[in-house]
Amino acid sequence: MTFQELGLMEPILKALAELGYEKPSPIQEKAISPALSGRDVLGCAQTGTGKTCAFAAPILQRLSAGHPAGRPIRSLILTPTRELALQIQESFEAYGKHLPLRSAVIFGGVGQQPQVDKLKKGVDILVATPGRLLDLQGQGYVDLSRLEIFVLDEADRMLDMGFIHDVRRVLKLLPAVKQTLFFSATMPPEVMELVDGLLHDPVKVAVDPISSPVEVIDQSVYLVDKGNKTRLLSYLVEKLNVKNAIVFTRTKHGANKVAADLQKAGITAAAIHGNKSQTARQQALSDFKAGKVKCLVATDIAARGLDIEELSHVFNYNLPEVSETYVHRIGRTGRAGHGGTAVSFCDFGEKPYLKDIEKLIGRKVPLVEDHPWPMEIFEAPKDAKGRPVNADDAEARQAARERRRERAAAAREERKPRQSPPVPAPVPPEDAGQSPKKKRRRRKDSGESGAQPVPIQPASPAAGESAKKGRRGVRQQHLEDTMPTAPSQPSSDFYKPNPLDGDVILDATARLLAPRKGPAPEHGQGAKRKKHASATQSEHTRREQGRHGQEKREQKAPEKQGEGKKREDHKRERGRSRGRRGGAPEVVLRSGSQKDSTEQPSLIKPYYLTPDD
Repeated sequence: MTFQELGLMEPILKALAELGYEKPSPIQEKAISPALSGRDVLGCAQTGTGKTCAFAAPILQRLSAGHPAGRPIRSLILTPTRELALQIQESFEAYGKHLPLRSAVIFGGVGQQPQVDKLKKGVDILVATPGRLLDLQGQGYVDLSRLEIFVLDEADRMLDMGFIHDVRRVLKLLPAVKQTLFFSATMPPEVMELVDGLLHDPVKVAVDPISSPVEVIDQSVYLVDKGNKTRLLSYLVEKLNVKNAIVFTRTKHGANKVAADLQKAGITAAAIHGNKSQTARQQALSDFKAGKVKCLVATDIAARGLDIEELSHVFNYNLPEVSETYVHRIGRTGRAGHGGTAVSFCDFGEKPYLKDIEKLIGRKVPLVEDHPWPMEIFEAPKDAKGRPVNADDAEARQAARERRRERAAAAREERKPRQSPPVPAPVPPEDAGQSPKKKRRRRKDSGESGAQPVPIQPASPAAGESAKKGRRGVRQQHLEDTMPTAPSQPSSDFYKPNPLDGDVILDATARLLAPRKGPAPEHGQGAKRKKHASATQSEHTRREQGRHGQEKREQKAPEKQGEGKKREDHKRERGRSRGRRGGAPEVVLRSGSQKDSTEQPSLIKPYYLTPDD
């Protein structure tokens, strides 16, 4: 069968011919025709069998039949990983290069603004990961109300990565009437439950038995201790003439460590995992595809969807706990009918995983015993309490704890106050490089004073502070010495005193009770007028006091002689006390020119009690 017989249009056939596609794969033969007719499709096929073309070609042909105004999103392809999303977007661009359709890809880990700009221009086909799609939809940049075709790719991988809840949220945003294309390598019960609620009378397409590896892949397993796996890997890369290989590890820490060990052995390698930035991951993948890197060390995030032409080898540095993951890993090689080699390493603790894999695929994986590092440890690692543990997980946790301690130590170091180095005393240019004896002789000949200040080591903290103050410079020292100080006010240009502060109230009270200083002597007619007014006022005051005193004396009966004497003694004693303190307090009305209490130095100090009091 040819692509022409499947009913594809000429622009798509031309693009496929330019890419070197000669005849359709089994999944393409069975899926393209029902997809073109608008039927829902349930495709179950191993990765690398051409699934992308099986749904991309029908989508391009159906959407090219009409162009609604505003270019709404009419097709959505949901994928689990960023790498797979980029790969599908590239395929749409390649298959539809002769069609006036726009496509875009959105995923997390990078800035959203370039993706938002593309969405604002209008796209017909959107390829997305669940997280970024829900994020942009919540911000109002994605409208799926006019969607016509929905594709869920690698559905079982969505389940493995914990995206099933996000997928259900996305499904609630889609219109009820649409065409759905559903593809998965395996069909666990959770995926089948999703299929039953999403697809309507689907056409079921299965080209291989579920979870069986591609027959063209040469598989083998080596029993080796954990500590010798890196040595065996370097040995096999050279012995097997590996052109390019993906090495799968269990943890992110393990991926970094294996890549570094391969580099030390002279083998070009790069790590790719979830802790790497999207830019670093794309750069590592680009270098690997370009042949600059021989080994790409990856976690299971790269086990699905990576389409690398003529990948020669896949190494399972650690066997996966989930048997289906083994099938996805080795499916990176042997794509499109090409041959490939899958090599697995198994230590004693991983033997149960090997049994599960052999049970799933229905046959034994050939064992290679002739190698330099045969297994010597025949017990699983255990923790302090005797419980079996995974050595790779324990090593990754220990490395994470060490990184946290290093970050905490660096943060403490940053918080420490930095001490500025001592500033040496300036040396005259003519004295530079001369001995003290020559300096004294030069000064004596030139008539200079011998009292040249020489910096010495301070003998006490006070002397040290004085030396530091001298090194600040004459200008700064002068500013500090001449800066006004006030006990009730901080030295800040932005401070305004609070009139209700206790010290401010005490200052105001002290000024109220302070003796009034006499005015400056005046001369001329003004002084005479003031003197006459003061005398007149004093005479009037004396008369009033005399009159009031006479009235009181006439009203009161004469007091005893002894009591009068006591009162007179008490008055004389109080007068002497007031004289010591500067005279009797006098209430003075403030004039407009007098300063406020907060504008003058404190007057509390003169009223503190002294030992003489």
